[in-house]
Amino acid sequence: VKQVANLTLVSSACGVVSTAYASTKESHPYLRSVCDAAEKGVKSVSEATASCVQPVLATLEPHVVAASEYASKGLDKLGEKLPILQKPVEQIISDTKELVSSRVADVKDAVSS
Repeated sequence: VKQVANLTLVSSACGVVSTAYASTKESHPYLRSVCDAAEKGVKSVSEATASCVQPVLATLEPHVVAASEYASKGLDKLGEKLPILQKPVEQIISDTKELVSSRVADVKDAVSS
C-alpha cells in the first residue's frame, strides 16, 4: 500500500482530491457538518476494527509478508511498463490537452486543404 501511495500519479491524485474536499468543506457549511460527522464515524469504526483484526493479522503475518513482496515486484514491473505512473496528475492533464489540441489542429489543416 505504501508503494502504491508513493507513486507520483497516485500521490498527486490524492493531493488533488484532498484539496477539493477541503475546499468544498470550507465553501459549503452544510456539507462541512456532514463531512465532519462522516469523518468521526469512519475514525470510530477504524479504531474498533483495528482492535478486532489485530489477532487475525498476527496469525496471517507470514502470508501478508509474502503477498506484499510479490505485489511489490509486480508494482516495480508495472512502473517500468507504464511511465505515466511517475507523472503528476497536472502534467498528465496538460500533456493530454496538448495532444488533443495538436490532433484537432492536424484535422483542421487536413480538412481545409
